[in-house]
Amino acid sequence: MKRILTLALTLGLLYSGVIFAQKNQEEPRGTENVAYQWGKMALDATASDTERFKPRPTITSRYLGLIFVSIFDAWSRYDESAIPVYLNDVDRRPANERNLKNKEIAISYAAFGAMKEYYFSDTEMFRKLMADLGLDPDNTSMDPTTPEGVGNLAAKATIEARKNDGSNQYGEAKGANGEPYSDYTNYSPVNTADENTDINRWQPKYFSDGKGGQYAPGCLTPYWQKVKPIALTSADQFRPGPPPLVGSKQLKKEVKEVVDLQAHLSDEEKALVEFMRDGPQSVQQAGHWLKFAQDVSRRDNHTLDEDVKMYFLTEITAMDAFIASWDSKMFYDYARPYALVHEYYKDKTIKAWAGPGKGVIKMKGQEWRPYSPDIFLCPPFPSYTSGHSTISGGCAEVLRLFTGSEHFGESVKLVAGSMTELDSAHYGKTVTIHFPTFTETANMAGMSRVMGGYHIQADNIAGLQLGRDVASQAWKFYNKHLGQ
Repeated sequence: MKRILTLALTLGLLYSGVIFAQKNQEEPRGTENVAYQWGKMALDATASDTERFKPRPTITSRYLGLIFVSIFDAWSRYDESAIPVYLNDVDRRPANERNLKNKEIAISYAAFGAMKEYYFSDTEMFRKLMADLGLDPDNTSMDPTTPEGVGNLAAKATIEARKNDGSNQYGEAKGANGEPYSDYTNYSPVNTADENTDINRWQPKYFSDGKGGQYAPGCLTPYWQKVKPIALTSADQFRPGPPPLVGSKQLKKEVKEVVDLQAHLSDEEKALVEFMRDGPQSVQQAGHWLKFAQDVSRRDNHTLDEDVKMYFLTEITAMDAFIASWDSKMFYDYARPYALVHEYYKDKTIKAWAGPGKGVIKMKGQEWRPYSPDIFLCPPFPSYTSGHSTISGGCAEVLRLFTGSEHFGESVKLVAGSMTELDSAHYGKTVTIHFPTFTETANMAGMSRVMGGYHIQADNIAGLQLGRDVASQAWKFYNKHLGQ
């Protein structure tokens, strides 16, 4: 009898294991889960936006943040404890409706609705994905008892909640000129592109227009510190202390570091500067870290639930980090190395990169330039803190917290110089850049901005810390909305 009972128990456990495995196999993971597919679509839309409107990292960080808030809110109605951010008047669905199919439908309609709002020009691309998923893109139901309705309501709630959030999405802010995302704060730089009267302050610089002419772009979204954050209590919640000023030993040392680093870039360092500057598909920093999050999803074979949560956490961190970084940038209105090197090394002979196809030569300090193509020489806004460092510091930290490990383990293969030089005759060798941990990846992103000549070390160090401070708030906000 004992042996029969043992055999029955063993068979029962084996049967349960088979059923469990079958259930696990039934749920798409990694690249196959629907949340991953919408994440990839968000990256494609961001790349398209960059091509259409030139880089505008503040704006696309808001788009990505709000798209994944919409997705999270729709998903929350099919989770046992999650609390939505903006979808306040829709009840949690009963336990018997909390299945994968309903989650897939709800988050798809939420993503579709939000992407149509923020990346309107690519609506046909979104419609195609809906059709590929077997969903009707023309279903505008607002029935809160159906997954289609929950998804549509989640997108609508997010869009409505953020209509007057300080971003001036519709050009309606008081003091604006009626153009979407136009400045309504009347910011005007102290220095002009032709005259630098205060070396400590930001100076616009001339870019090539690609047609033989030149222009000096104005400051990108100089009001972004007024955008309402998601997790932060205010844009200045973690504002760092001031950067070093002209006359200080620290600034002299840090400007020299930029000159020395840029004059001796190895192929590996050039590739790192280019990768972090332009990134995969030119999706800006918020998109870059969404791409890294998708690397994690593939590595760890994520479920839909895991991806919904991870993308939400990563992108609200990126959105808030941009707001915090812009608070510091516009408060201090600080100079970039482009002008600082000219001041410190005027009429002194230095070794520096002379431009695409020209290599490193001896030149006068006032001829120095960052390691960048002529059409985008230097980010058109103040320097302190570094946006790359702030966003990377923040997103790396929340990915570390989410996964419970520092391990990242990704790598990228690039041809050094291919994003900067004029032609392949001036390219370097093919190199592989390794990203062993999340924190080291953030540090590499921040340091790449110093090596490329866009920032001094103070911009980088303060930025990394600011990002990690933002991450601490985002992590609390995230756990609160998980209902934990």
